[in-house]
Parts: sequence; structure tokens; C-alpha cells
Amino acid sequence: MFVCWFYPVRMSRRLFATVALVASVVVYGAFAAREGMRRGVIDDLPIAPNTETAQPTTAPKTPRTDMKPSTTKHIYSRAGWEITPYPKSKVDELAIKLTPEQFRVTQNSGTEPAFCGNLLDNKKDGAYCCVVCGLPLFTSAHKFNSGTGWPSFYSPFDPAHVAERNDSSHGMERTEINCARCGAHLGHVFQDGPRPTGLRYCLNSASLQFVDQGQPWPAGGEPVKTETAYFAGGCFWGVEHTFQQAPGVISAVSGYQQGKTKDPTYKEVCTDTTGHAESVKVVFDPTVISFRQLLEGFFQMHDPTTLNRQGPDVGEQYRSAIFCTSPEQLEQAKAFVADLTARNAFKKPIVTQVEMAREFFLAEEYHQDYVEKTGRACHNVNPWPAIFGTAASGKASAH
Repeated sequence: MFVCWFYPVRMSRRLFATVALVASVVVYGAFAAREGMRRGVIDDLPIAPNTETAQPTTAPKTPRTDMKPSTTKHIYSRAGWEITPYPKSKVDELAIKLTPEQFRVTQNSGTEPAFCGNLLDNKKDGAYCCVVCGLPLFTSAHKFNSGTGWPSFYSPFDPAHVAERNDSSHGMERTEINCARCGAHLGHVFQDGPRPTGLRYCLNSASLQFVDQGQPWPAGGEPVKTETAYFAGGCFWGVEHTFQQAPGVISAVSGYQQGKTKDPTYKEVCTDTTGHAESVKVVFDPTVISFRQLLEGFFQMHDPTTLNRQGPDVGEQYRSAIFCTSPEQLEQAKAFVADLTARNAFKKPIVTQVEMAREFFLAEEYHQDYVEKTGRACHNVNPWPAIFGTAASGKASAH
């Protein structure tokens, strides 16, 4: 160091560049080592291969009991309905039951005369569903009198249930609205509605069927029969995002769980005194993805051998845990962990907590869909292609 002060300026710059290069290599090496450790902690659970340098993976030694991979890409709304687009053959089959007026409006983009629809003055509480496939589209809570002569709403039942497209017919530029699942023509949406949306969804009565509040949904209009489980694996941003990519997962939201205080804030949880874990609530369709498959993915997306930490994140809120909603889930999760332990699937002991779920508190809005909003991720292993084969495309739910 003493000699460096007497080098010419040019030599000092060379020395500085060399030191900077060495420092970069050291930092990159440390990061790569950490990533390699995190990616390689599982010896014999399948890990999603890198698309550029795919390496063979070793299958679990115990028999798999899950359903076979499906080539269908299931799409769900956050309200809990499957909205996977119907093929034309199914739409044609459903359209047979329609009246001539319903067929003209929904299948040929027709418009009924103003002030003639049977649902214009309907003031009952309930839901307005697609007359073709039964999907809930709007509710009485969002209906208002626009004075236009057609049933009007300022918000849909779920935004994912209503599709939009440009309509240049009749010499006008408008936004047509259709059923997101069967494609039935519904009407148009305009930007002259009331608060809070400022939108006016203008509907044809002929495209709708009304269901009184408390009555059964029409055929095809039932929500998915779901199950719920909770997973804590460090920072919930990446855990949430990875579960959102799983086929059959309807929603994954971030929150706080298993703590001592009610409705904590992120700042309070970060004090490491509330006892809460950063947890992700996963709502899933068990006919598409099983609880066991969720377990398989969970143990690949995080390191279950580090106590109260994941990578650089340290604290009780970053613990590894599975919070179950039924005795069956609890038994299955404990058996899964015991099997991994017996097979020495990890190089270190598993410290994952497995217990019944207590109250879940939704985290602040800025934590929800954080990876989608920012592009930043702290869990970048996608286990689902390895678990489902080629059926997992990486984006399964409507988020």
C-alpha cells in the first residue's frame, strides 16, 4: 500500500481497475455460491431446469400419487370462478338453448331496442349472469339508472369475467364487452358513468339471466370448489409470485400469520416481536393441483433448513412453515416432511414448522403482486414445469 502512493497516475488507474475487477469477481462468486446453495439444497426432488442449460433431475424415490398432467391451461378469476375460454364447439352447443333474440344479441353482436329489455327496471338483489354459459358478470350492488334505456352498471362482478375489444362498427369507435369465458356479446362500456369508476357498462337484457340473492347459481355458473393452505418461506413477495404461477392456483396473497397481535402492520412485524410469519394464503383447485404438489413446489422454492431466515433476511417472520386448514392437510404435510428427512433429501435438518393455521391478516396493498408490479423477485426457481411436465406454462391464474 505504501508503494502505491509513489506510482505514476497511469499506474494508479491500472491498479484501481484491477482491484475493482477482483472485487467484482469476489462479489459475483459469493452471490453465485449462495444461489447455487439455495438451488441445490434438494438432492432428489425435481427442480425446474434452466431453459438454456437444462440438466437431468432425479425423481423422488417414493411413488407419486398425484393426478396426471393436463394439457388444459386453466384460468381463474380472483372471485373463484374458472374463466378458461370455451372452444367454439362448446359455445355452439350452449347456444342451441337460446331464444332467437338471445342468439341474435349474443352470437351476432346484436342490440335490443332501448327501454325494451326485461331487466332494465329490475330492482331485486342478486347477480346478472351470462345467458349462454352462466358466468356471473354483474351484481345489483353496482347497477344504476343511466336513463339510456339499457341496464347499466359501474363495475363488473369481477374484472376478469368481462372481456373488452375495440368496436369500429356503425361508423363509431366504441369498446365492446363480452363474456370472458364464452365470448357472448354483452354490450359496450363508456367512460361517462358514476363514481367511483366513472364507467358505464351498457348491457342488453337478452344477454343476461338474473339470479336472486341466495338462490343457486345457474348451470355452469358455480364457483370452483376450492381448498386453502398457507405457506411461509421467507420474504412473501417471491413465495406469492411462485405460487401464482402454479396451474390450479386461483389466488395467492401475502399476509401475516401465527402471531400474538391482531392485524399487525409490516413495520410491527419487522420488529421481530409480534411472532408473525410472512405467510402466503394459497387458494387452489384440488382437481387440478393437489396439496401434495403444492408441498413439492414449496420445498423447491425456498430453503427449509435455515432457522428463522432465508438468505439475507433474518428474523422469526422469515421462518419456514406450513399452516394447514384441515387435519388431512396436517397429516399429509407432517408425513411429507418426515419422508424428506428419512431420505436425507436435504444436506441439513429440516426446520419447517407444520401446524394448524390461525388467523391470517392480509398485508398492506403495496405488498400484493409485488413482483408483478416491480419486476423484482427474491425466489426465482419455478418448480411447476418439473412437477407437472410440459403442462405448466408458468401463468395459470388471472392476476
